[in-house]
Amino acid sequence: MGWEFETDPEFQEKLDWADAFVREEVEPLDMVWPHQQFTPLDGPRRAAVQPLKEEVRRQGLWATHLGADLGGQGYGQVKLALLNEILGRSSWAPIVFGCQAPDTGNAEIIAHYGTEEQKERYLKPLLEGELFSCYSMTEPHAGADPTMFKTRATKDGDEWVIDGWKFFSSNAKTASFLIVMAVTNPDVSPYKGMSMFLVPTDTPGVNIVRNIGLHGEPLNEGSHALIHYENVRVPADALLGGEGQAFVIAQTRLGGGRIHHAMRTIGLASKAIDMMCERALSRETQGSLLAEKQFVQGYIADSYAQLLQFRLMVLYTAWEIDRYNDYKRVRKDIAAVKVVMPTVLHDIAWRAMQVHGALGVTNEMPFLGMVTGAAVMGLADGPTEVHQVTIARQVLKEHKAADDAWPTEWIPRKLDAAKEKLAEFIEAEVGNL
Repeated sequence: MGWEFETDPEFQEKLDWADAFVREEVEPLDMVWPHQQFTPLDGPRRAAVQPLKEEVRRQGLWATHLGADLGGQGYGQVKLALLNEILGRSSWAPIVFGCQAPDTGNAEIIAHYGTEEQKERYLKPLLEGELFSCYSMTEPHAGADPTMFKTRATKDGDEWVIDGWKFFSSNAKTASFLIVMAVTNPDVSPYKGMSMFLVPTDTPGVNIVRNIGLHGEPLNEGSHALIHYENVRVPADALLGGEGQAFVIAQTRLGGGRIHHAMRTIGLASKAIDMMCERALSRETQGSLLAEKQFVQGYIADSYAQLLQFRLMVLYTAWEIDRYNDYKRVRKDIAAVKVVMPTVLHDIAWRAMQVHGALGVTNEMPFLGMVTGAAVMGLADGPTEVHQVTIARQVLKEHKAADDAWPTEWIPRKLDAAKEKLAEFIEAEVGNL
């Protein structure tokens, strides 16, 4: 039997180190410099963060999912999942460990499809953590349907000229470059007529119109940009991969991004359970601890069971990715993880918030931020409903219609068939009566 539910002792030691390191050294960054993890390091932040990055490298935990040729350890997705469960507790932790979204996915596709010159210019500093990137794909009118994209890239001599609008381009305001998906051939299928381009953010014509924030953030101070690409000229070598390969590249990028979000969500949801249990054991009302109230016990039990199921689901999917090295083959299970993820985080955060009472809904506790994050997870990298359709279609391919008007499991026909199969025994039984 090949079933195992244990982490090898050597890597468990690394995980134990990472857990203590994140709690003691990294989580304070969340308090002092909240929402600044995607701002290029300078001054005091560099002085504080750079030694932490160097210590992670010494421990052999920097960008663990990448191969040695890219400066990582090549540990694969299962080990990354176990590490990300710890990193998910802190907004700064993925930065310190070199595996932050969206840069991990962007690095992956540049590594797969980029030229040597593109890797030197964009990938190397990205992996060093010296700059940030933005994946500029979604458009205001199209939502989850990339076949409706209108942003165009037109060839003009040795240059491409990009015109159009992109929406929710996360981290664009602090990114050094953007990966832009645009229509390059409108006369063929959208699946073959789109390409991707590497565009420095300071290129003339890249106009960030607004920086949209999430609920609770001040207007125009968020990190999700509405961008107008207006006569943006880039050289021919800005093309990432071949012309018309955008959809193939996107599937490589988004598949990894979705499962990595899920890995970090386990850590965040686990942190919410920890806070809920601590509160239940600390707060007394109506003559007994909250931990002794059946409603609260139900919250804790449901949260534990929900997270356990989700964690096993994520680890299994990560194992599949490592085994097959083919995101397309694992597409159904990645979609299933994506569908389940928002509900798990929402439910657990909401219960923890309830157990904290009035304090739970204030800005002195993180629960409403988690609830908002759950809503974002339901939309990022494709909305839940789109992934439900993907799952259903894949599952239906594994089944077939009934041969006639009656279901295969229709009991009268199965009973007749069973009696026919066992007729000699039935006759013997009757003869012995």
